[in-house]
Amino acid sequence: MLINQMNQQQLLHWIDMVSFTVMDITLYLDTHSRDEEALKFFNHYSELRRVAMQAYAEQYGPLTIDTANPDNYWAWAEQPWPWEGGGC
Repeated sequence: MLINQMNQQQLLHWIDMVSFTVMDITLYLDTHSRDEEALKFFNHYSELRRVAMQAYAEQYGPLTIDTANPDNYWAWAEQPWPWEGGGC
């Protein structure tokens, strides 16, 4: 399924999966920094995560400050909090 076809819950799940992958390969690279295949894997999943985070920010609001709108970084505080039915 393409990112632009995912609903909010599916997109959050995808972000969780690719974020876990990025974190896991980061830990591997801490001890195997010369592994070229692992570095390619890291770069690929880092890009998938970046694209997903940006798509989420555009549709539902930023999850992190680096995907916030630079013209209004604090607009995220105006969206519903998780306990108010927000997507996080």
